Amino acid sequence: MASYYSGYLGCEEPHFLESCSLCRKPLGLNTDIFMYRGDKAFCSKECREEQIESDEAKEKSWKISARSLRKKSSEAGKDSAAGKAVRTGTLVVA
Repeated sequence: MASYYSGYLGCEEPHFLESCSLCRKPLGLNTDIFMYRGDKAFCSKECREEQIESDEAKEKSWKISARSLRKKSSEAGKDSAAGKAVRTGTLVVA
């Protein structure tokens, strides 16, 4: 089996085609490799699908968290301005 190692400043990191990104099973030279997002290799459709589902769940969680934070910050801004007089106009400084 050929090795896909590339040295970087004396350190050797395994190439992404060495093993499955999910289960770490070694990838053979004469076997199918299932790619995802360009830089993740998988030994089977099942491993790739599991990674895709995991990524989608994380993205959904992040979107919900971001939406929640925006909602809280806009509510906090409304509460701090409520009941306060605000002057608007132009200020000229010479």
